[in-house]
Amino acid sequence: MGITHRDGHHGYMIAMDQRSMKRDMDGGEAASEDKKVCLPRGVAHLKAQYIVASSSNSDNAAFNDEEDASADRFGSMGASGNGNGDATNTRRAKKQKKKRGQNKNRDNRQVKETHQNQYVLCPKLLQGQDVSNCPFGDKCRFNHDLDLYLEHKSDEIKCDTLYPNVFLSLTNETQDKITQFGCPIYNSVGYCPMGYKCRFLSYHMDPETKKILTQEKPLEHNIPLYEVNKEINHITYDQKTELIKRRFPFTKSNHILDIIDSMQQENRDTIVTPAVAESVEPVKSTEPAESVESTKSTESTELQAKRERQKEIYLKYKDTRYFSTEKRQLNFKDKKILSPLTTVGNLPFRRLMKKYGCDITYSEMALGIPLIQGTNSEWALPKSHISEKGGFGVQIACSKVWQASKAAETLATYCPEGINEINLNSGCPIDLLYRQGAGSALLDNPARMIRCLNGMNYVSGEIPVTVKIRTGTKDSSPMADLLVKRLVHETDVAAITLHGRSRQQRYTKLADWEYIGKVAKTLREEENLYQERGADLHARSSRIQFVGNGDVNNWEDWYHYRDSIPEMDSIMIARGALIKPWIWEEIDAQQYLDKSSGERMDILADFSRYAMEHWGTDEYGIAQCRRYFCDFMSFFHRYVPMGICERYPVKLNERPPQWKGRDEVETMLGSLDSNDWIKLSEKFLGPVEASFNFTPKHKSNSYT
Repeated sequence: MGITHRDGHHGYMIAMDQRSMKRDMDGGEAASEDKKVCLPRGVAHLKAQYIVASSSNSDNAAFNDEEDASADRFGSMGASGNGNGDATNTRRAKKQKKKRGQNKNRDNRQVKETHQNQYVLCPKLLQGQDVSNCPFGDKCRFNHDLDLYLEHKSDEIKCDTLYPNVFLSLTNETQDKITQFGCPIYNSVGYCPMGYKCRFLSYHMDPETKKILTQEKPLEHNIPLYEVNKEINHITYDQKTELIKRRFPFTKSNHILDIIDSMQQENRDTIVTPAVAESVEPVKSTEPAESVESTKSTESTELQAKRERQKEIYLKYKDTRYFSTEKRQLNFKDKKILSPLTTVGNLPFRRLMKKYGCDITYSEMALGIPLIQGTNSEWALPKSHISEKGGFGVQIACSKVWQASKAAETLATYCPEGINEINLNSGCPIDLLYRQGAGSALLDNPARMIRCLNGMNYVSGEIPVTVKIRTGTKDSSPMADLLVKRLVHETDVAAITLHGRSRQQRYTKLADWEYIGKVAKTLREEENLYQERGADLHARSSRIQFVGNGDVNNWEDWYHYRDSIPEMDSIMIARGALIKPWIWEEIDAQQYLDKSSGERMDILADFSRYAMEHWGTDEYGIAQCRRYFCDFMSFFHRYVPMGICERYPVKLNERPPQWKGRDEVETMLGSLDSNDWIKLSEKFLGPVEASFNFTPKHKSNSYT
């Protein structure tokens, strides 16, 4: 294991700089006394014995530079990318050997059953109940013949065959996991709710009688599986029905929307002068004069009554920021924070992060309108594991204040204890969201962002509201320093996270930490100014937490930026945690940890077990686990082992030449080919299903 202590950080960086200068002068890296390897800028420096000759098919064409990895949830779900890129165009394929770009229309949804309906087992027989329990009897469209179902059921996953080639290279802990694996839900619960559909059926079914087995003291069968797995923030069927049928009252949201509307109307009345009003010509009507006059009179009476009510509300709240309750206090000081990550930031992955020492996690970005409508897929995102409680935030994306307020009210009503903060996404660069006015589009409309934050704050009860922003929408026009001034004076936001890139940059180029420091300093100055002026009507009970984000993938950078920006409370990590999940351990230890291939397989084994406990062990659940396993591998494969590096650490914008690991497993873990990711998944999730569908985000990962 290679170790670099923080105490030697200054000397370490000088040594690196000297080696870099020498490389620039010599025009290459001195790999050995008799061999030099010429490496261009932007390429990671590896030891010569681990570099292999690259080919057009295996060259490291491109790294995934997307922090929110798989944004296919917001794109077209009708078409499915095939991973072949331009292979169908023979002429272009000859000119362009490397596959570049993204499979933007990929569709990784999995099918729930592979066989026809006559072979699908009746849900009433799932746990081996008597066929007479089915209320439809002979008219049931499902299968009541257990032998027929088992005959056409997908092959069993046998734990003794999961690691046929790499078993001996794994740690003793992982070997024990394999030999005692079985059905992970059955092992933890005492029975398997998947019943005959479980892909590990032989571990809890009597082979002679074909009866479902349970342990001596199984947990109650009527306990929801998510409670057994210690998952929280689940909403009930009745609560979901309330939203779907529009029965949720939205009392607080309606009230705050009236207040905000009254404020805006008063401002409009102030701006529109009588001269402007007179210049507007009335629209001529073809209706009879008496009918027109009657309609005008009615409309005028209603409008006058509405305006009087708005004036009353305005006078009541014009000198306050209309906050309703005290909020829980947030403390991000030196906390290890995981960024919200689309698709890859799922519950099993966050559970893995907590195991390795992460303090604060966030849900994947949820869209406001589907939350309000009770959509199942959207309400799956706020779910969290009990280990995240006390440090879990839900991030939402909204384009209007009514969306933000109502989404926040539903979250605060249904999940009051399991959510530590509600975060407004004001930085997502995805085009679809931007065109709708959500994500980073709010940076172009600060007044709307402020109304959203104030509306959310009013309805969220004790749950504090936070915001994540970028430097701006354009490289040439950073505006975060001006925005935080308004956030201090016009909102009660509890925390601000700044990603040091503009929307235009997306995730290319390096994050601007100098500008992050400038914004942090501006924030503290404005806070002091706010207190000095005397916020008589609403004094802040605590300082605004400020978090920086961007290009931090090692412990040295984490401490360097933290120490150089004293006004900042902590640092958020995104891709660095996906590539190297143990980065939290390195921050605590203040040294690099060179994980062996066996230790990295341990990480994948834990992720697989967490995934099966979350998505289930039936055919559909295993397919889901495998899909998200491959999405995780699309980042995890980018780790370059420290033991093979000539210079360390490897930066996020550096890619290595084609390399081989210190053993066969390490080489496979670093493969760019998504076919190898699927092969790795077979070692944990059994043979791949014929119906399994996975398209990598990047065409260079070439999966067919």
